[in-house]
Amino acid sequence: MSDFDDEEYESFELDGAGKPRESGAAPAEADDDLDDDDDLEDAAEDEIDFVLAAYREDGQPYVQALAKDLANDFDELIIQLRRLPGDAGALGFVSLVEEVFVLVRVRGQHVQVLLSDGDAAADWPIARDVADYLGEEIPDEDEDDDGEPMGDLGMLADLGLSEFDLTAIIDNLDLSSDQMLIEVADKLKLNPQFRKVAESVFN
Repeated sequence: MSDFDDEEYESFELDGAGKPRESGAAPAEADDDLDDDDDLEDAAEDEIDFVLAAYREDGQPYVQALAKDLANDFDELIIQLRRLPGDAGALGFVSLVEEVFVLVRVRGQHVQVLLSDGDAAADWPIARDVADYLGEEIPDEDEDDDGEPMGDLGMLADLGLSEFDLTAIIDNLDLSSDQMLIEVADKLKLNPQFRKVAESVFN
């Protein structure tokens, strides 16, 4: 992969990005799962570390900061990532409260996703959306087990980050979720751009 310098990145909000999903009262006959969805509050701005996108065009890496509201809307995040160019699709990186991250890869209609901690699906709307997208059950909030990753751990193998190495990053309890994503970016040779943009928008 080609070398690059600190100046070769962009940071901006995409038009139309981050519009929160409208929520109405669930119908009386709605099941308990829908009621649980309504009970989940959106992450506040100060709970969202960053929402970034990265892609390569003609081998050159680019990193962009996206609207933070996308951390509450998985479907809209996919739409915004799909608008980006990229030799191997676009990547989305979401970090919340330095504890949990969502990693998304979009290539046309093909979407791969990874949630660093499956237990987060009981706490955060985007994590719940990921569980729903994957068809996974929402973990019981009363369970004391450490959360396991949910999704495709091999989604970046063709880009140079193996399932083994990605698992090792997630299992490193000395790293916060934002630091985990910086490590992921490093393995994908997206730094120093990724680190610089992440630090510029970090809460």
